[in-house]
Amino acid sequence: MKAVIRDAYGPADVLRLGEVRKPVPGDDDVLLRVHAAGVDMGVWHLLEGVPYLMRPAIGFRKPKNPLIGNDIAGEVEAVGANVTRFKLGDRVFGTCDGAFAEFVRTPQDRLVAVPEKLTFEQAAALPTSGMTALTALRDAGKVRSGQRVLVIGAGGGVGTFAVQLAKAFGAEVTGVCSTSKVELVRSIGADDIVDYTVEDFADGKRRYDLIVDMASNRSLSHLRRALTPRGTFVIVGGEEGGRWLAGMDRLLRAVLLGPFVRHRPRVVFAFPKLELLETLAELAEQGKVTPVVSKTFPLRQTPEAVRELAKGHARGKMVITVR
Repeated sequence: MKAVIRDAYGPADVLRLGEVRKPVPGDDDVLLRVHAAGVDMGVWHLLEGVPYLMRPAIGFRKPKNPLIGNDIAGEVEAVGANVTRFKLGDRVFGTCDGAFAEFVRTPQDRLVAVPEKLTFEQAAALPTSGMTALTALRDAGKVRSGQRVLVIGAGGGVGTFAVQLAKAFGAEVTGVCSTSKVELVRSIGADDIVDYTVEDFADGKRRYDLIVDMASNRSLSHLRRALTPRGTFVIVGGEEGGRWLAGMDRLLRAVLLGPFVRHRPRVVFAFPKLELLETLAELAEQGKVTPVVSKTFPLRQTPEAVRELAKGHARGKMVITVR
């Protein structure tokens, strides 16, 4: 089968389209014929092998797994002996190890049915970014109806989900984005918008009960200036801190700050969970969450998609179309 592979860590140039053996499902696995695969910043981290702190798990000098990609949507091609949740032909989406391929194998508890309202491309855009946004708002931020929520990076992959989820939880949402994304953020339900190129959300005019920061380019003290006295701010990822930490240093500083301030700093490490996927699928079926897919690329153009992602200015999500 065809798959995007890499033999070393590095930029998108190390990716190439090649032939690999079609996977065989284990007893608890599902084999999928992939229709679409999502692109997220986790792909970039695995591609570059950063932060270096994760190299013991993924390979010191070169990647243990030559395949790459996390988010998938497709049709069930075969099931293992112990699989009871799916049958051949079912439309499913979720996560795997090596999504940029014609076929993938993944455990059944990392998949759910594709909501009727979503295309394969939309479903493939949902898992990692959607689970990250849901974890940040519901689990870390403890969002409640009526709260004022500020979403920084509202036009990006995680941010577009965060805006919609905050509205679904009954919050009043302000999105922070660039001028080019103002209309997009407004279209997904933001009550107010701050164009960071012309104004500062921490200018003292308004305070927020919860801030979710995906952009990660502002100091913690800057975030705190925009919070209510007992407000919560949630740090989601980031790329600063060099190749050893690659976003981890800001998360660590937020954790260390907690005991010394009245504000409640929180950090997010999102891992695939069946309950998170099921919640996102339910919200999508209800029309409360709709993935924003800005651009699609055929499998052979995966390097171009990753290059565009690495620039950091993507609108919503980008998706690889496989079939």
